[in-house]
Parts: sequence; C-alpha cells; structure tokens
Amino acid sequence: MVDLEQLAGQIGQFLLARGETVTAAESCTGGLIAAALTAVGGSSGWFERGYVTYSNLAKSEMLDVPAAFIEGLGAVSEPVVAAMVQGACERAGAQWGIAVSGVAGPGGGSPDKPVGTVWLAWATPQGIVTERQVFSGDRAQIREATVRHALLRLEDLLQQAR
Repeated sequence: MVDLEQLAGQIGQFLLARGETVTAAESCTGGLIAAALTAVGGSSGWFERGYVTYSNLAKSEMLDVPAAFIEGLGAVSEPVVAAMVQGACERAGAQWGIAVSGVAGPGGGSPDKPVGTVWLAWATPQGIVTERQVFSGDRAQIREATVRHALLRLEDLLQQAR
C-alpha cells in the first residue's frame, strides 16, 4: 500500500517543477486530504488552501455551488463535485484541485447512493475530471480510501500532464 506522506511528497515535487499549486474542497473527508498534503514539509510552496464544506450551505457560500444542483441531485453528485473543484480553484487561484462529496456512513445511504458512495473531481489545467466510487468498510475506512484514491488519481493526472 502506498504511504500517503510519500505520495503527497511526489505530488508536491510535480507541482513545484511546474510552478503550480493545488487546492482541496472536501465534504465527507472533513479536511483529511488537506491534512495529508500539508503533512509534507515545504508544502506551503505548492498547497494553496483547503475548504471544508461539509454542509450544503457551505458548498454554496464558499464555493459557489448552485443550490439547484444540490436540491436537484443531492450533494453527492457529479455536478456538485465539479462545481466544488471549480469554485475552489477559482477562489484559491490554483491550477489543480481535488473535490470530494460522499456518504461515509454509518447512516445516510439510500438505494441509489449506498454508504461508501463518493463523487470525486479533479481540476487540471486541461479541464475537470470526475469519477464515482463506492468504497467498502466503516466510516474511517471509507474516508481513508477516499483520500488515498483522490491523491493517487491526482498524481496520475500530474504525470499525464508532463
């Protein structure tokens, strides 16, 4: 299994080499992505800021997520995470971003969004990439899997952009 601090360090090296920064907009992970990235010494050179937008109101107020997206499809949806990452990058002035919104459990699931359902979005200089995952385990395991997946995919996108 990949060590998160080592992974975050590799992400930082890519960003430093490019002269670019990253931001995070988090709901279900409550700041764990930002914590993983800033665990690396020198991360202030490439991590701009993080937004913990746990409530629907926070998503709208802090990241300009249209309330109609949340009302129509719910906070755990592709349009919401895409708007979250776009809003975070615009406000932070970052070229790269990660956004996550999901059902970490133990409650809150539904037939179409069972516990473990997470929508993720990454902003790149080329555009926004979104993805739906369903992670298994308890609340802590789902949150950890979300952080790991978000960072692994960001590293992959950074390598592709070389």
